[in-house]
Amino acid sequence: MMKISAVIPAKNESASIGRVVEGLIVSGHFIEVVVVDDGSTDDTGRLATEAGARVVRHPFSLGNGAAIKRGAREAQGEWVLFMDADGQHQAADIQRLIDAAATDADMVVGARDAKGQASIWRRLANGFYNWFASKVTEYPIDDLTSGFRLVKRERFAEFLHLLPNGFSYPTTSTMAFLRSGYVVRFVPITVLKREGKSHISPLKDGFRFVIIIFKIATLFAPLKVFIPIAIFHFMLGLGRYAYTYMTDGTFTNMSALLMVTSVQIFLIGLVSEQITSLIYRDKG
Repeated sequence: MMKISAVIPAKNESASIGRVVEGLIVSGHFIEVVVVDDGSTDDTGRLATEAGARVVRHPFSLGNGAAIKRGAREAQGEWVLFMDADGQHQAADIQRLIDAAATDADMVVGARDAKGQASIWRRLANGFYNWFASKVTEYPIDDLTSGFRLVKRERFAEFLHLLPNGFSYPTTSTMAFLRSGYVVRFVPITVLKREGKSHISPLKDGFRFVIIIFKIATLFAPLKVFIPIAIFHFMLGLGRYAYTYMTDGTFTNMSALLMVTSVQIFLIGLVSEQITSLIYRDKG
């Protein structure tokens, strides 16, 4: 039998937290259900306690990632199931993750279908993430940003220092596991419409989505991203030089700038590759 702790980060989720906790307890899969109350101003903590969860409270909101890290430290199981508190994830899908974890996996991610995305913009953004991350890692990634995942606690603890306090912990943890050679599997799940108000801000998320793209590149293999960019700038410079040489017989400052920029981009990628190798070095 797998000893599994359920960890739920929650902020102002009084509309759904009680039902979510009760569903986990009734499933019988868990030795404990830990709810990390991230500075809620409603009855989230009280309702979670009444439903049977062990509640750990932040005095003020530290962020979704901070709640995940706190929950991972508090969990006592050998495995940890992370899921959202908004009622989107279904207890019936937990067995699918457990079955996949039994096949020597270190992390199992519940992969949402297109209907499980909050909006068409989120669907397009997540689709691009999955495609880009799959190209960088050369591994098929079905859902990079899903918050419904089952992980080995010992493995997950290795990367707590990498996880941001805000959103995008799923992206960081997935890339970190793959970079370290751990087995990551994806299992299709269905999600329901969330209850309560979403904490996602379109303006803030627009910037966050751009940051995720850079995280994908720098957390796994920086040179795979920096080398194509460097080659692109060098070819622009070379093309500019060929044009100006044939028309005016000169080598312009723009050509020099583009070529020097390509060298700088390559060197930045080289340094980033070395830093990444140090981050993921085997600590024994």
